[in-house]
Amino acid sequence: MAKLSLKQREEKREKLVAKYAKKYAELKAIIDDAQRSEEERYAARLELQKLPRNANPTRLRNRCALTGRPRGTFRMFGLGRNKIRELAFKGDIPGMVKASW
Repeated sequence: MAKLSLKQREEKREKLVAKYAKKYAELKAIIDDAQRSEEERYAARLELQKLPRNANPTRLRNRCALTGRPRGTFRMFGLGRNKIRELAFKGDIPGMVKASW
């Protein structure tokens, strides 16, 4: 079980990313546009640097929804591998069965 503070920090990052997503996308579009002048692109880079560090989407970490475990998380379920295994064996995940061949 992850510490509560780590879970809360991740939630805070998610809110910041959502808040600045539009501005972040606009600035990235300006920076990547080769048609624009170097001064415009440079100004956009400076604006991007002024955004909060945690507003960058690459700082988000996938965590298990139940335990907060950061590693071994399946995106499809949003759960860690341990919890998927437990729930699958209980039959709580529809359509998932134990493999046998």
